[in-house]
Amino acid sequence: MAQLKEFSVEEKLSSLIHLQKIDSKLDEIKTLKGELPMEVADLEDELQGLRARQTRIEEEINGVTEFIDERKAAIKESEALIKKYEKDSENVKNNREFEAINKEIEMQQLEIKLAEKHIKDANEEIAEKVVQLEKVKKNIALKEGALEAKKTELEKIIAANEKDEKLYLKLSEEAKSAVEPRLLASYEKIRNNFRNGLAVVPVLRDACGGCFYAIPPQKQSEIKQHKKIIACENCGRILVDEELHDSVELKK
Repeated sequence: MAQLKEFSVEEKLSSLIHLQKIDSKLDEIKTLKGELPMEVADLEDELQGLRARQTRIEEEINGVTEFIDERKAAIKESEALIKKYEKDSENVKNNREFEAINKEIEMQQLEIKLAEKHIKDANEEIAEKVVQLEKVKKNIALKEGALEAKKTELEKIIAANEKDEKLYLKLSEEAKSAVEPRLLASYEKIRNNFRNGLAVVPVLRDACGGCFYAIPPQKQSEIKQHKKIIACENCGRILVDEELHDSVELKK
């Protein structure tokens, strides 16, 4: 059975430095994009909500319009009944029949007044909803303009960096395969803890290159010996000496 090669601490550190340098390049491209991807996603969500609101208001206006049509039809029906009752009143035989017809006429007149009030209220409601609809439409137009501008800007950045981004993504995957899983897990956990994504940093001017916490001379000596992996006591980043850090070239 073939034996797996055992890497020295220096080789492990070199692999981590190489991976960090590649990932830092990817981070630079991400920084160029800035908040644009998030802003584009937020605007798309806002537009989806505004369009749903527009649809809802339009449906409400249609519903109120249908209600008005129903009330108008009811008025015509009542007017037709009134004409019928008025004609019937010409042929009444006694006061009781006359009073009964008059009551029917009065009832239909009340129905007409009630329907007219409903129509008036409904028209006022439509007027309010039309104002709301215009505001939503204007807001949609503004958001669409902003979205188009941000998408164009983002597309330009992506196009300008697409080749490099693909290359560094490929190199990052290759570099990860050269790091033992346990160490890679620690590296990625540390990277996720910091906005700048720096998990492996050199000691610069006697301090951690990530948080600038002072590193004692004895600790610096241990770091230079490459006998074990040492983390910053303050921020937890993996520390390497400047010479080793600079000796690892970013291979393309």
